[in-house]
Amino acid sequence: MLSSMTAFGRHEIALESGTLSWELRAVNHRYLDVSVRMPEELRTLEPTVRAKLAKVVSRGKLECNLRYNRHENASAATLNLDAAREAATAISALNAMLEKNSEPLVSDLLQWPGVMQQSSTDITPIRDAALALFDETLTDFLSTRQREGDATGQMLRDRCRAIAEIVEQVALSRPAVIERQKQKLADKLAELGAEPDGARLEQELVYAAQRLDIDEELDRLRAHLVEMDKVLARKEPVGRRLDFLMQEFNREANTLGSKSNDASTTQWAVDLKVLIEQMREQVQNLE
Repeated sequence: MLSSMTAFGRHEIALESGTLSWELRAVNHRYLDVSVRMPEELRTLEPTVRAKLAKVVSRGKLECNLRYNRHENASAATLNLDAAREAATAISALNAMLEKNSEPLVSDLLQWPGVMQQSSTDITPIRDAALALFDETLTDFLSTRQREGDATGQMLRDRCRAIAEIVEQVALSRPAVIERQKQKLADKLAELGAEPDGARLEQELVYAAQRLDIDEELDRLRAHLVEMDKVLARKEPVGRRLDFLMQEFNREANTLGSKSNDASTTQWAVDLKVLIEQMREQVQNLE
């Protein structure tokens, strides 16, 4: 199962007290790096959110943002009439003591402690709603990762088939390449008018064949293709293993190019490097 490290998920819900929204955004990263932002009143959710993410994500730089926009009337102040009466009585008593005839002002009453009370909202249902909404957002986020991972996996398999075709083309053409090298050496001797030493000529032909021998490189490329197929079928994160395989593919392609000694093999080696580079770029996105 392949999962892309690059993904996005967003969900929103309207409550009586306001609107909750989650955003999950991830980009490539060598390790798991989670950044969580949320209102202070909901900060107690952070350990749970981090634990849920750690269970299902192993690599990537994640930004996890929770927003809570309260409705204006959700935190409106209410008038405590009993406190207002007590305040009016107290102010009148003070005025009498100070021999003032003025009546208590409304503005004075409203500023008296306890007269205006801020209505408190029970945060528990809001936390529960935020956690449920996070689960929905996380599910959507993981689905996006899976879809992108599946698309990347298909691309990798297509490139592997193209590499396998090139490997077999090179293998089929190699006897003709070696034969041309033998003929080239014989033509050179004939051009110089030299009488070839049979043993020495045979020795030179063996050296030339050894320099052009790429059987090991082709066998290793085939082995890497088999391993690639096994890795792509695994159910756990495989990004690091695929990255290592890309290095091995590239090493064999470079060696193949250095031993080519003919235009067709050189071109095939270049084609291999292009395919491997395309794969390497996509592997960087996988978890």
